[in-house]
Amino acid sequence: MRIRTISEAEVESVAGFAVDEPVSSITGDRFRQEFTERHFRPEWTWIAEDGEARIVARALWWGKSDSEHPVALDCLHVVASVEDRAALAAELLAAGHTAFERDGATKRPQYNISLANGWRERPDVAAAVAWRSEAARSAGLTESVERLRYEWTPEAGVPAPATRLVFQPDADEAFLDAFKRIAVGSLDVATLRELPVLGAGRQAREDLEFYLSCPGEREWWRLAYTPGGELAGMAIPSATPYNRNVGYLGVVPAMRGRGYTDEVLGEVTRLHAAHGAELITATTDTTNTPMAAAFERAGYRNTEIRLVFEAAAI
Repeated sequence: MRIRTISEAEVESVAGFAVDEPVSSITGDRFRQEFTERHFRPEWTWIAEDGEARIVARALWWGKSDSEHPVALDCLHVVASVEDRAALAAELLAAGHTAFERDGATKRPQYNISLANGWRERPDVAAAVAWRSEAARSAGLTESVERLRYEWTPEAGVPAPATRLVFQPDADEAFLDAFKRIAVGSLDVATLRELPVLGAGRQAREDLEFYLSCPGEREWWRLAYTPGGELAGMAIPSATPYNRNVGYLGVVPAMRGRGYTDEVLGEVTRLHAAHGAELITATTDTTNTPMAAAFERAGYRNTEIRLVFEAAAI
């Protein structure tokens, strides 16, 4: 078996590679289009060939058009005729990770699997997820979490203006402090895993830098205060290359349990709606039931599950 990246001339071969399972499907049209936009690239596209030079496995890493390194693995597939699909997939991932790290990447990209709600009830989907999960963990993506994906559209209505909080812009240092305070007692799985390893200061700095790197505008960011001037939380409306996104929101520990999450989420939704957004996406962990309930109260609709694998924080 030969494992390698592709050349520009092989785009059609990769685009035409059939995925015959109900997960990890990226259409040929999407691959071609996003390849021209540099979301997919030759050096991020890895294949395995058998002894007759037929493609039997494919891993497609995705990044922003201006990314130096890939952000996430969007598609992983091995044909059913391969005896040990998980083992070959793990080899493919390991080869990609080694190359990315050689090129200067300091963190392995996440692996995201988009799934329908109730996916465990479908044996074909559960089986497809099982060997991919084994491959991801074998390749060092040992942490996993399931996240609910939500969507808001104008038909859901725009939330009424906040009546109990005041929203104001501020400098990066003020947002760093808010990140550190909101992390305490958070229900977010990634925050809970990273905080003991990274420490509050480094985690806050990495969160800040991540949202600054997203396509959203820095001028959208707001801190939320009570009328008396106490910090209640923050809202970081954001965007992806495809649509507007809720980004990050949170309430500081001392202000939790007062319904402020609804007002902070409402501020994000109103800002995006005022700029003409036809779709706003959001995610939260399946275990974060208070946040899921807030999305549903605000008219966001749960559309799918996202299973995310990533390397442990170091």
